[in-house]
Amino acid sequence: MTVLLVPLSLPLAAEPGNRTLTISLFTAVVAVTLYITWWASRQNKTAADYYAGGRSFSGAQNGLAVAGDYMSAASFLGISGQIALYGYDGFLYSIGFLVAWLVALLLVAELLRNSGRFTMADQLAFRMKQKPVRTAAATSTIVVSIFYLLAQMVGAGSLVGLLLGVKSEGLKAAVIVLVGALMIVYVTIGGMRGTTWVQIVKAVLLMAGTVVITFLVLLKFNFNISDLLGSAASKSGKGESFLQPGLLYGKDLTGQIDFLSLGLALVLGTAGLPHILIRFYTVPDSRSARRSVQWAIGLIGVFYLMTLALGFGAAALLDTAKGSAVETSKGNVASPLLAEAVGGGADSTGGAILLALIAAVAFATILAVVAGLTLTSASSFAHDLYANVISKQKPTEKQELRVARFAAIGIGAVAIGLAIPAQKLNIAFLVALAFAVAASANLPALLFNLFWKRFNTSGAVWSIYGGLISAVVLVVFSPVVSGNGDKSMITGSDFHWFPLSNPGIVSIPLGFLFGVVGTYLGRDKSSEDRYSELSVRALTGAGAEGATKH
Repeated sequence: MTVLLVPLSLPLAAEPGNRTLTISLFTAVVAVTLYITWWASRQNKTAADYYAGGRSFSGAQNGLAVAGDYMSAASFLGISGQIALYGYDGFLYSIGFLVAWLVALLLVAELLRNSGRFTMADQLAFRMKQKPVRTAAATSTIVVSIFYLLAQMVGAGSLVGLLLGVKSEGLKAAVIVLVGALMIVYVTIGGMRGTTWVQIVKAVLLMAGTVVITFLVLLKFNFNISDLLGSAASKSGKGESFLQPGLLYGKDLTGQIDFLSLGLALVLGTAGLPHILIRFYTVPDSRSARRSVQWAIGLIGVFYLMTLALGFGAAALLDTAKGSAVETSKGNVASPLLAEAVGGGADSTGGAILLALIAAVAFATILAVVAGLTLTSASSFAHDLYANVISKQKPTEKQELRVARFAAIGIGAVAIGLAIPAQKLNIAFLVALAFAVAASANLPALLFNLFWKRFNTSGAVWSIYGGLISAVVLVVFSPVVSGNGDKSMITGSDFHWFPLSNPGIVSIPLGFLFGVVGTYLGRDKSSEDRYSELSVRALTGAGAEGATKH
């Protein structure tokens, strides 16, 4: 997931002789993905094609795409970097993301596929009043997606700048604009079908690249995990404490609560992420949705286990001391530098080739994820806000799709505009906020709607807005934004009063609490009348195609 991405400005860059190789690989990746998008666009004829890929993907195909959506560049770059710097504490991200899929499988995947059509709001609006619920759900979806987009696009500028030796903020801004333009092309032309195939290709590339690096790292230590961990602990300079909890968040009570808060957000946030939820609508039936998650769990499980080798391998083989390239980047160049090291070193052809390959894979990862996020936001705006709230007359599918494409352009422009001035900022808080919003606002509303008969429109609106606002407020007044020296987004000022960096332990219960309070304060009884019908749809899939046509 995108948890640890920060802008990079480091002495590492591809040597002039290797830049041709790097640029060639980048160009090949872009060319392949553009061809896939063009090919897919020829098959887009209806709203179901554009929003849900015609519901034509198998469980295995969608599982690959879900894994591709989930294994973002920050998972590949950021998690391995956290492990390289903080050992045991860094591995929490891998465990949290993997366990989160069990929540998605057991509580969300099959039921959501059966009871909705194109967006998360469809499931809520089935038995609620359309306008307030769709407005709240679309607002939450767009907020989460834009924070993710911002993180990915700044990461793209940083990654390309790192490999090509670009240090000028203006040139990095040009890279961000290029990524944004590609993202808009993917979404407006290819829709969900094109985006899904791009994510499938990206998932295969990322898994292959990670397998190669993991194999070479283990080969360095004769496939002896104990030697790898021992060497990592010794080289880190922290000894046995490197393999024990406490380095990242500390061992005091506040640190332990913060650690727990992060884990809670990671585990529960996934089941509420809109760009993951929308993927369950691309399969023909609930069995395929369930199989998608099973495939995704397998692929993601293997991937995050391999981050152990990447992270501890980086700690064992690279310089991670204060002032090093790895430490200065908050760990985000650990995987590329590790690829170079196991390929033969900085001056070797093998190291240059492997570094360029891994950079190209990471770039493909960013392209795929930003396309999925933009499509999610554009679909929610067109289908939820325009078609069901703004438009006084029910628009035709052609009109709705036109609005979706214009929305993709607008959302892409907003993301580009925000990402350019954010190049110098630590943007980990943006992604943490996205997880907190997903877990605090989206998940309580989805679960209450599925399992609580009395839940009503007022409860849904209170839950979504309450979770959204509480998560945002707590992060703004936390040490992430101010009060923690150069580790905060704003240095030189201190207006924080919330002691934790991760708001989930407070904002997630608040999201559920607001849902309960809003439900009992509301007087809408019509939602109870349709609860039985929603339950039948969710459990059996009967009539799912018409779930929002009432």
